[in-house]
Amino acid sequence: MPSPSKPTRRAFLVSTAIAAASSPWLNVATAETPAVKTKSVAAVLTAYEHGLHADVLIGKILEGWKQNGGPGPRLTLASMYVDQFTDRDMARGLSQKYGFPIFETIEEAVTVGGNTIPVDGVISIGEHGDYPWNDKQQHLYPRRRFFKEITDTFVKYDRVVPVFNDKHLGPVWKDAKWMYDRAVELNIPFMAGSSMAVGYRTPEISVPVGSPIEAAVGIGYSGLDIYGSHALEFFQCHVEQRPGAEQGVRWVQCLQGDAVWQTLDDGLVRQDLFDAALAAIDHRDGDVRQSDDATLFLFQYADGLLGAVFMLPTFARGTSVALQVAGKTEPLATRFDERTEPRHPHFAWLLKGIETMIHTGRPTYPVERTLLTSGILDRALTSLSEGQTKRMTPELEIAYQPANYGHAPLPRLGG
Repeated sequence: MPSPSKPTRRAFLVSTAIAAASSPWLNVATAETPAVKTKSVAAVLTAYEHGLHADVLIGKILEGWKQNGGPGPRLTLASMYVDQFTDRDMARGLSQKYGFPIFETIEEAVTVGGNTIPVDGVISIGEHGDYPWNDKQQHLYPRRRFFKEITDTFVKYDRVVPVFNDKHLGPVWKDAKWMYDRAVELNIPFMAGSSMAVGYRTPEISVPVGSPIEAAVGIGYSGLDIYGSHALEFFQCHVEQRPGAEQGVRWVQCLQGDAVWQTLDDGLVRQDLFDAALAAIDHRDGDVRQSDDATLFLFQYADGLLGAVFMLPTFARGTSVALQVAGKTEPLATRFDERTEPRHPHFAWLLKGIETMIHTGRPTYPVERTLLTSGILDRALTSLSEGQTKRMTPELEIAYQPANYGHAPLPRLGG
C-alpha cells in the first residue's frame, strides 16, 4: 500500500473497504439506545483540516458529538472522497486510525468500491479549499459537480439514498436550481443548509408557527457570499413562521453606500428593528453609518413582507434578527450564538438533523428554504454587479411548508 503521507486517494481502495465493513468500532451503537441500528454514510468533501466543516461534521461521526470519544450519532462512516489534499490534511490519518477507505472518485466512495450502493446516505461538503471566484464574488465551490456525480451514481446503480449538501446550493443560481430539480426528478430525500437554523440562539424568543410578523430586519457580517448565506438563512428560518409562509420572493435589490442608510431615513426599513438587531450582537464602537463597506440585501416576499438583511462586514461581529410581531409592543430580537466549545457544538445539531433524515428517509426540514435563500443571495450579488438595480424574481416564487423542528439545545442529541 502506498504511504498515506503521499497526496493520493488511490492508496485506500477495496482492501480497506472490506476492513471497514467488518470493523467492530464502525458497527457499535451507543449505550443510550442500543436497539437503534446505525446507518452508514459516504462523505464527499472538498478538504479535511482541523476546524473545517468536514472536521466538525464528519469528525462527530467518527469521535462523538463532542469529538472526545463519547456518544455520537447513530451513523458510521463507510467511505470518503476528498477533492483536495492540503498540507494540513486530516483525512488520511483518520482513515488509518478508524479504517474507512478514501477513494479516487465520488462513484467509488458512494459504492464503497463495489458494484452496488451499500450506504444509507451521502454527506456532501463543498466548503473550503482552493477554488476560483467569479466576477460577482461568489466562491465557486464544486457543489453541483459533487451532486451530479453522486446522483449519476444513483442512476447507474439504480438506488437512491438521502443526500445532505452543506451550506447554500449553487452558489450560482442556475446550479442551485439544477441541483434542486435533479433531486425532485430522482425523488432523492435532499437537505441542505448550515447550522444557522438549528444552533443556539441568545436570547430565546418565542416565534411559533403562525406568528403574525409585520416587519423584520437581519444583520450579518464578513463576506457577502460566505456569510451572506448564513445571515439570510437565519433570517428566513424566523420569518417563515408567519401565517401562510412560505410563498417566495417577488424582487431583490442590493444596495451600498448612502442608499443603505436612506432606507432607514425614509422609513422603508424600520430604524427600531435595525437598532434592536444591532443591539443583539457584539459590534465595534462608533457610528455604524461610518462603515464604508455596509451592504443591504433588500427583498419583498410574495405576501408583501419586506426583507432587509444588513451585511456589516467589519462593524458587526455576529448574526441577528429583529421581528415585529403583531400585538407585541417591543421588537423580538435574537442572535445566533456561535459557540466554539466543545468543537463548534452548533454543528452537532446540524448533524442531528442529517442523522434524522438518513434514519427516516425523509428530509428533516425543507430544502426549499435553502433553495430560496440561495436564490436571494445570488440575485442580490447580481443586482450589486449590475449597478444596484432592482431585479424581479419570478424564479424565486418558491412555496414550501416550514417544519416544526427545534434548535439547540433541542432536540436531544442522544434521542
